[in-house]
Amino acid sequence: MSAPAERLIDLRSDTVTRPTAAMRRAMADADVGDDVLEGDPTTGLLEAVVAEMLGKERALFFPTGTMANQAAIWLLSRPGTDILVDGDAHIVTSEMSAAAAFSGVQVRVVRAAGKVMNAADVTVALPTAGDAPEQVLLCIENTHNSAGGAVTTLDAVRAMREVADRAGLAVHLDGARLWNASAATGTSLADFAACADTVMVSFSKGLGAPVGAALAGPADVIARAVRVRRRLGGGMRQSGIIAAGALHGVRHHLSRLVDDHASARYLAQAIDGVGGVRVVQPDTNIVMIDLPTPNATAVVARARAHGVLISHWHASRVRAVTHLDAPAEVVADAAQRLIRALSGNS
Repeated sequence: MSAPAERLIDLRSDTVTRPTAAMRRAMADADVGDDVLEGDPTTGLLEAVVAEMLGKERALFFPTGTMANQAAIWLLSRPGTDILVDGDAHIVTSEMSAAAAFSGVQVRVVRAAGKVMNAADVTVALPTAGDAPEQVLLCIENTHNSAGGAVTTLDAVRAMREVADRAGLAVHLDGARLWNASAATGTSLADFAACADTVMVSFSKGLGAPVGAALAGPADVIARAVRVRRRLGGGMRQSGIIAAGALHGVRHHLSRLVDDHASARYLAQAIDGVGGVRVVQPDTNIVMIDLPTPNATAVVARARAHGVLISHWHASRVRAVTHLDAPAEVVADAAQRLIRALSGNS
């Protein structure tokens, strides 16, 4: 029997969260100004807080992580050059070929031997022919969305930075879920960020804000990013209203990310093997579920019929993500519903 609509448990992504009552109050009470003209005070405060957390000279608020990533590529590359990116990275799979469209660069795909790319993979991807296109930028994603929220350790990121330095490449860190990487490993955000010239972090995923991201880096680079952001349509007026939600998330929701990770591990253990599925054990809050046959569309439909929303990843894989709006008891309920859905029980 299908569950009533009001009982649906939405595990499609950690972007489906709604602002908490406290976050809504912070947004309603935000001190605002015109950020394109004289600046918005709440947005400025958020930028200062994030820059300090990441150990960077300056940060800039963006409406989306994709725009911030593309601004970084614009700033750290030149038209007609190559950028090196993991072939399954968000920049490649989910940003609509923006690097080519906006920055005129070619993506040189790095093939990861494991779940995420490492220094050896980057080294292999570097061309040896003298007439090859010029490589100027390495992009690293941490955590790695398509790899199931996998963490690239600090040692591994540092090793890739060393390869980049030897090859003369700048480094951009797509840290949309860097908060999760830090929570899972105990490594500080600043230590991760120190390995990159620029870093993007998102507020609308694990931190539960309704919108927003930031790009952090050297002051001169971020000063140029202001113009790039405006060129891309990202100059905002009273942006403090949404920046206040992000700031609330930074101040109040970081410490609870470990709860999402624990819920993801519980869910993975509960459903692994049911109906022949195999679960990729999660590092953080993303649970990838590999199916015995390529019937993801049917599995998503069965899960919905049992009151759980999950994502179709590809024909043989579906995804569930734990988040702020799904506390442990809700995830436990979702696990039982998914067991019934995966086993074919009504």
